[in-house]
Amino acid sequence: MGFDAINLPESWHMVRIGDVGDVITGRTPRTKRPEFYGGDYNLISPADLDNGKYVITAHKKLTLIGFDECRALPKDTVLVGCIGNVGKLGMIFDERSATNQQINAIICNKNNDPHFIYYCFHNNRSRLEQAADKTTLPILNKTNFENFEIDVPPLVEQRKIAGLLGVVQRAIEQQEQLLQQTMELKKTLLHQLFTQGLRGEPQKETEIGHVPESWEVMPLGNYLTEAQYGLSIKGTESGRYALLRMTNQQQGYISGDNLQFVALTQAQFERFRVERQDILFNRTNSLELVGRTAIFDIEEDFVFASYLIRLRTDAARLRPYFLNHYFNSDETQVRLKLIATRAVSQSNISATRLRSFVIPLPSPQEQDEIVAKIDCLDKKLSMHARKKLLLEELFRTLLHQLMTAQIRVNELDLAPM
Repeated sequence: MGFDAINLPESWHMVRIGDVGDVITGRTPRTKRPEFYGGDYNLISPADLDNGKYVITAHKKLTLIGFDECRALPKDTVLVGCIGNVGKLGMIFDERSATNQQINAIICNKNNDPHFIYYCFHNNRSRLEQAADKTTLPILNKTNFENFEIDVPPLVEQRKIAGLLGVVQRAIEQQEQLLQQTMELKKTLLHQLFTQGLRGEPQKETEIGHVPESWEVMPLGNYLTEAQYGLSIKGTESGRYALLRMTNQQQGYISGDNLQFVALTQAQFERFRVERQDILFNRTNSLELVGRTAIFDIEEDFVFASYLIRLRTDAARLRPYFLNHYFNSDETQVRLKLIATRAVSQSNISATRLRSFVIPLPSPQEQDEIVAKIDCLDKKLSMHARKKLLLEELFRTLLHQLMTAQIRVNELDLAPM
C-alpha cells in the first residue's frame, strides 16, 4: 500500500507501478560470446546505480551486436535494482544503454513524470526492501514490482516536485564534483611540494627519490621524542575517558565522533593522554589501512587504543603538521606499506620499523610554508564537504515532506532558485 490517503490531498491518488508505464526486466547477453562485449554501449547492472541520477557509463560495455541482444531503453527510463541491493536507483542518460536481469526499468506513460517517479522510489526505498522476498539474495520479482503501489499527485505537480528536488540534487552533485577536483589537486600539490619544495632549488638523488638539495633525508626516529603504543583495554559505551580508535582518523585529522570509553586510574590517564599536535599512526590493520595517520588538535580529554602509535616530534626541527601531511601523501603511503609485516588478514608496522623510516626534511620555515599551502586546500575541502552535507539534509527533508504532501510545492517561494 502507499501512504494513507487520509493524509493526502484529494487530488493525489494511489497507482500500481504497472500502471505508471511499461516495466521491462533486462537481460545479459551470453558471456561466452566475446564478440558481444567490449564496445561503446552500456550494460547497466546494480553496481552502476546510486551514483547520481543518470547512469552515464557502465562497468560492462557491449558491442553493437551484443547490444542488439538487449532492449534499448529510451532516455529518462527509471531504473530500480530488484535483486540483491533492492531499491538502488538510476535513470537512462541516452539510448545506448540496456540493463541486466537484476534491474527493472520503467518507461513512464504520458500521465507520469519519470523524474517524479525516480524521486518517489527514493522516498519509498525502505518499502521496496520490505516488499522483496527474503531469501539468501533478496528479490523483488517483476509481478510484485508491478503491483507495488505509490501515491502520486497530478502531472503538473509531479513536474514541479521533481524540478525542485532536481535543483537540490544537482547542487549536491556539483559539490561532489568540486570535492573530487580539489582532492585531485591536493594529490598533485602534495607530490610537487614533497619532491620539489618551494625554493626552486637544484635536486639531489636520494634513497627515497629526488628532493631539493638543501633538504635532509634521515630516519624518522632522529626527529621523534616519543613513539608510544596505546591502551590494551576494550572500550565500552560509557566510561570516564574517551578512547580514540582507527575509526576516529578522518582525512588526516582526529574526529571526536563514534567514540568508545574506558575507566582508568589517574596515572593511566596521564600516561596515555593525547595532547594537541600528537600524531596517531595506525600500526595494525588491513594492508589498505595500515599506515593511516591523523593529527590530534581538538579539546577535551582523550586516550588512544593499542593498535595506534602516538608520535611526538621535536617540533623545533620537525613540525607535526608537516609530518602528518607527508605521511598522508600517496607516495608515502606506498612506501609505508612496503615496511609492513603481513599476515593473512592483517598487516603491522612496529614502532621500531617506523623509527627507521626515512623522511625528507626541509628547514622549519619551509615546512611551515608547505603546511600553509596544504591547509588552504584542506579548508576548501572542508567547505565543500559541509555544503554537500547541508544540501543532503535539505534534500532528505524536502523529499519526505513533498512526497507526503506535508508541504506543497505551490506554497514554496522558488524565485531564488
